[in-house]
Amino acid sequence: MIYIVYPVLLIVLFWGCRIYGRGKWNDEFLSLQQTKAFLGFAALLIMFHHVGQKTSASWIDRKYYIPGLEFFVPIGYILVAVFTFCSGYGLYKSFKSKPDYLGHGFMKRHVLTFIVLGYLVAWLFLVVRLCLHEPMGDGRWLYYLLGLKLSNPNAWYVIVMPFFYLSFFVAFRYIKNEKKAFIAVAVFTFAYQLLGTAINHNDWWMRGEWWYNSIHLFPAGIFLAMHEGSIVKHLKKRYVLYMIIGAVVLVLTYFGKMFIQSRFSYYEEYLFLPLKMLRRLVCLSSEVVFSSLVVFYVFLIGMKIHIGNRFLKLMGDITLEFYLIHGLYVELFSYSFDGKAEPLYYMKNSLLFLIIVFALALPSALLLKYVRRKLLVIK
Repeated sequence: MIYIVYPVLLIVLFWGCRIYGRGKWNDEFLSLQQTKAFLGFAALLIMFHHVGQKTSASWIDRKYYIPGLEFFVPIGYILVAVFTFCSGYGLYKSFKSKPDYLGHGFMKRHVLTFIVLGYLVAWLFLVVRLCLHEPMGDGRWLYYLLGLKLSNPNAWYVIVMPFFYLSFFVAFRYIKNEKKAFIAVAVFTFAYQLLGTAINHNDWWMRGEWWYNSIHLFPAGIFLAMHEGSIVKHLKKRYVLYMIIGAVVLVLTYFGKMFIQSRFSYYEEYLFLPLKMLRRLVCLSSEVVFSSLVVFYVFLIGMKIHIGNRFLKLMGDITLEFYLIHGLYVELFSYSFDGKAEPLYYMKNSLLFLIIVFALALPSALLLKYVRRKLLVIK
């Protein structure tokens, strides 16, 4: 029965959609409404990704392995790439359209929001960990409390993104030439990814490749926003050609990525091979190219299909909150809680597992959004 989720997801995505014929275009494909719908769907898929990691991942002990969600296991970084792309795009568009956008209120909207939500959910995770009797020796509880170790294993995103919002703020506020400001953000992004490849897997910040293998779409989003008119005009003239070539290149790139990652690994520290940073860079490059092409192709399709329904609107309004909170229920009902805590109850039926996680995460995300608005007075 778990395979029923695939047609259900297609229905969720395309229910109420509008398809544009020859010579007609969805001119709102990069509008706030449309991008929020994409992000809402991406947040839902991230939940499937995390459940898949607990049921259908290759590294799971065979006695806990449940087939059905293998497709979602390796796509997490691509889904987050959609988030980072839309973040970069939205920042620049707001910067150009809203007076004094980088002035009063920017830090509260784009930096403090991440910090407050991140700590609220992290402390909730900490309370749950304590209730589940996780050993807290060696100051573990303090590290969790301060955020030096991730009580919420999915919270890396709310740690990373404020730094990139700050990079945008500094670059576009203090560098008057926008091209140079963009270059500054791009250089910061590359330096961050380069730093990531130099760090071994650990229990602290920058603990793995997922901290840096999707952030390259942040400056890509800014670039598209800066040159949207000319890029969209060019794509419309050669749309069919780009759809065909894009599909072929996407498939070839996928197999190229798989080949590269069969020869190289992010986990070079465990293989004791030389040039581990270079080997990680090769892995990273393959994922940078593939995820960039996927995001490009998704928005290429979006030029002809307008998506949107009440459910996607709801998910788009609570994207960040849902992203942060759903992992709590994934951990509570999987075969093991992240770290050394025991789960509340092991849900062996993967379809029921998904349903329970979603049923609990949705109202929790709505509540979290309400609390966040009260604390930060943000509408």
